[in-house]
Amino acid sequence: MEGKKMAEATKKKESRIKTWWTGVKAEFSRIIWPDKATIIRQTVVVVVITIIVGVLISLIDSVVQLGLDAIIGR
Repeated sequence: MEGKKMAEATKKKESRIKTWWTGVKAEFSRIIWPDKATIIRQTVVVVVITIIVGVLISLIDSVVQLGLDAIIGR
């Protein structure tokens, strides 16, 4: 009796995993993957924006540091 319940539970679990995997494969087939040019263009944009934000943060940090130095009197 106990063995039957275990076997049924195992089958249910395998069935759920199989259903999930089938769904994953179906979703992956619907994905429209970008071409190489798009990936390169988007990568360049991300790198440029990262550099710009880094420079802005550095400038703001310098201005705040100068302000604090002026207040403290260094």
